[in-house]
Amino acid sequence: MRRILLCCAALLCPFFVHAVEVTSLPVASNVPGGVAIVETAMTATEGHYRNDKIMLVDFEGTQYAIIGIPLNAAIGEHSLTLESADGTKVTRLFTVQDKLYVEQRLTITNERQVNPNNDDMVRINRESAEMNEAFSSWDETLQPVFAMRAPVDGVRSSSFGLKRFFNEQPRAPHSGMDIAAPEGTPIYAPAPGVVRSTGEYFFNGNTIILDHGHGLISLYCHMNTIDVAPGTRVEAGEQIGKVGQTGRVTGPHLHWSINLNNVRVDPALFIQD
Repeated sequence: MRRILLCCAALLCPFFVHAVEVTSLPVASNVPGGVAIVETAMTATEGHYRNDKIMLVDFEGTQYAIIGIPLNAAIGEHSLTLESADGTKVTRLFTVQDKLYVEQRLTITNERQVNPNNDDMVRINRESAEMNEAFSSWDETLQPVFAMRAPVDGVRSSSFGLKRFFNEQPRAPHSGMDIAAPEGTPIYAPAPGVVRSTGEYFFNGNTIILDHGHGLISLYCHMNTIDVAPGTRVEAGEQIGKVGQTGRVTGPHLHWSINLNNVRVDPALFIQD
């Protein structure tokens, strides 16, 4: 009987199932590539933005929606949808402000890394599908941590959001933070998580994808070595690999990306040294 009552109590308190308790929040930045933090003003059990599920957290007794804003987001008013346990749906609004990202022009000596051939494209498409599957993970057994330390000691050589040109040809904006460091420099997990995927990819080189729970996922590219296996649980500060220069690079460095609700956001918003 006691077990039945406990199960019923859990069903009557969906907030604690769907909103995860956290000890800190990322830095709010309502710009393309930033993070919106919106107070729900209710006990929501689920939320969506642009048809993607969003993270709901309980911070110091208040529930918030933590939303990754895509780099191509329009400037102006945006909406998210929240749903309560009884099925009631409400809309919350937030405003995205403009941000000017500067240009970066790089010279790549391997022309195929700029203009891949047909065989390369078959490989690239296959690898993109593999990574997209990992990025779409939603694991509610993991408790996300927003207060992170940079995964490697080095110089931030390329910031998030740069408008990039390879050999004077425009390409997608920079979706992460580049940290330059000597080859072989240890790379550490900035927060606890599970290794969702590893691989050796055409553009990204040796790569790790870490799942931190509830749609918070991080990516590590161009590594020399990968020191963890898929499915492994890692703790903050645990070594996961070493800096390298595999894939499309101009020198040894770590490319570090953070995803929220399957959207690349600025990792600088999570660094709390």
